[in-house]
Amino acid sequence: MLVKKLATRAGLAVAASALALVGTAGSASANPNAPYIGSGYVTSGAGVWCVQHSINYFITHGYVQDFAPNGAPGHGTISEDSTWGPQTADAVRWIQGLWHFSQDAVVGPDTGTTLIWWGDPYYNGRPGALGYCWNYIPGDFTYRN
Repeated sequence: MLVKKLATRAGLAVAASALALVGTAGSASANPNAPYIGSGYVTSGAGVWCVQHSINYFITHGYVQDFAPNGAPGHGTISEDSTWGPQTADAVRWIQGLWHFSQDAVVGPDTGTTLIWWGDPYYNGRPGALGYCWNYIPGDFTYRN
């Protein structure tokens, strides 16, 4: 009887450990260490390009029709020139307004998470595969398989 109890407990411990490993092996968290992007923060380079590209992907892949019946700001897509300017700031404010975030034109964890999730999966990644822009856009979420 004692051997059976010990075997059962050992089996449960092994099963719990296996479940914990399986639960975490298929996930990858976003980069909480990526700097904020916008005036007063990063204003040029790969992070800005990733923001611009993510917004353009959102606009050009039909999501605007679902979330913004009045369309995108200005003429739609924005320049992907890796430089923060008024056009990029306005587009970030627009995205923030769609999700009822503070429209401060700064890409922090909430805005960054939204851009990564709704942006180009090739550059931003998807469950099981982090993309290039994961390194540059701040976020506070976890992809799960």
